[in-house]
Amino acid sequence: MSVNYSVRYASNPEDVKDYGTERLRDDFLIEDLFVEGEINMVYSFYGRQIVGGAKPGSTALKLETIEPLKANFFLERRELGVINVGEPGIVKVGDIEYEIDYKEAIYVGLGEEEVSFHQKDGHQPLLYFNSAPAHKAYPTKKVSQDDAEIVELGSLETANHRVIRKLIVNSIVDTCQLQMGMTQLETGSVWNTMPAHVHNRRMEAYFYFEVPDEQAVCHFMGEPDNTRHIWMKNNQAVLSPPWSIHCGSGTSNYTFIWAMNGENLDYGDMDHVEIKDLR
Repeated sequence: MSVNYSVRYASNPEDVKDYGTERLRDDFLIEDLFVEGEINMVYSFYGRQIVGGAKPGSTALKLETIEPLKANFFLERRELGVINVGEPGIVKVGDIEYEIDYKEAIYVGLGEEEVSFHQKDGHQPLLYFNSAPAHKAYPTKKVSQDDAEIVELGSLETANHRVIRKLIVNSIVDTCQLQMGMTQLETGSVWNTMPAHVHNRRMEAYFYFEVPDEQAVCHFMGEPDNTRHIWMKNNQAVLSPPWSIHCGSGTSNYTFIWAMNGENLDYGDMDHVEIKDLR
């Protein structure tokens, strides 16, 4: 099959306190998203969000339904967000082809029966996607870097100078609950989302890329007073439960994609954790 999936069940935060390294990685880390000629995805019981990646070869890859959805087609009851982290590619929705370049995004709404991923002129796209349950059909929309809502935060002095580009958010795209964007760390900065935060209203997935060879990112999770960590490489994703802090630090600067779904579309709805209170 060209479409592969696994299922990750939700964990009680009290149980996670007793997890060792391998259990943490098995439950939360997503390592091999991009395999040539395949679509790989994880169906998570955190918000029933799906995290996936497509690496089309000379033959297009069709986004087919998977057994846990009990659906006639993938987007029968879902919406989809895609961001290209590779060379130029094409996302075809119905009969329309959308050319998606590096760091560009596309939103695809509920009810679209035919979605497929293609190379463009022999280039190799890496199409990272997230999907969440949807209650209303909104139109497909491509989002370029120029369309993004941009926020600059942090400073070099605290090693967290970063630029946030909101791509699939309700100020730019009509969505039911899915939100996606990317945060780029400037040279000399390594901390993302610091100070850390939690938001019990929404789950989140992080995808780390532009991590240089022989460098790594340490992703932090867990309750604020009982934290855990997972070491990650380039082009890997991690699930962040609603009760968990969301932050990470690299051995160099990097970029990550954040994707959320849950109770509301207010990007700023988060409960900040003071650095002095982390344990």
